Amino acid sequence: MGGGECRSNDYGAATYWDARYSSPSSTGGSGGGRGGEFFDWYQTYPALRPLLRARLPTSSRMLMLGCGNSLLSEDMVKDGYEEVVNIDISSVVIEQMREKHMDVRDMSFFGDETFDCVLDKGTLDAMMITYGAPKERVPLLYQAGCDRKIKLYIMPTPGYQLKRSNGAPLTETIMEEVALTEEGQLPPDYVLKDPESHFIYVCQKSDAANGAPVKSCSQSHNGMHMKTNQISVD
Repeated sequence: MGGGECRSNDYGAATYWDARYSSPSSTGGSGGGRGGEFFDWYQTYPALRPLLRARLPTSSRMLMLGCGNSLLSEDMVKDGYEEVVNIDISSVVIEQMREKHMDVRDMSFFGDETFDCVLDKGTLDAMMITYGAPKERVPLLYQAGCDRKIKLYIMPTPGYQLKRSNGAPLTETIMEEVALTEEGQLPPDYVLKDPESHFIYVCQKSDAANGAPVKSCSQSHNGMHMKTNQISVD
């Protein structure tokens, strides 16, 4: 593969996302923020707000990994968060969002302890081309040299929640904290209410220098990631 060519599902390639963000929306398509339209993967800020506001002060310095053209950062700023820096692999979407072009894979331009929190909503999924279930995601979060405590929250998809409410507007978000086993996996008797649920990982990293806690958060399909604190939605 060369000359700017990319496979239709090569989610880890900048050329794929440049082409996706440049292409016009197709009627009846699955969305995905094509042609400059705003699009949020997995969960929106209103759904994630209770968890984020409970754990992240509005004065926190945020780094948004793989911002895409999601409204997450904008909604957080509107809600009072003071400093959110967006980076993405696609120069096209960065230009569309009128932000400075940065690559999520290159952190050399940030010094140590630059941010209090790092948010990832689907970026690891795209780069690894895998959903963020504990079996795949926890070993990565517990990689060598990382001393962190991980909490797992599980959220049904918006469609499932809407179906359960019989189409009525949702008054509160369904979010369940689930204790991981010693091996970092779901309890053997745990059954997902929604098979397509999203996994949210809240990682609190200890600072070896002074013992102060640092947070991290990540979301993937079935998760969310934060040096300081990381939150990952997959």
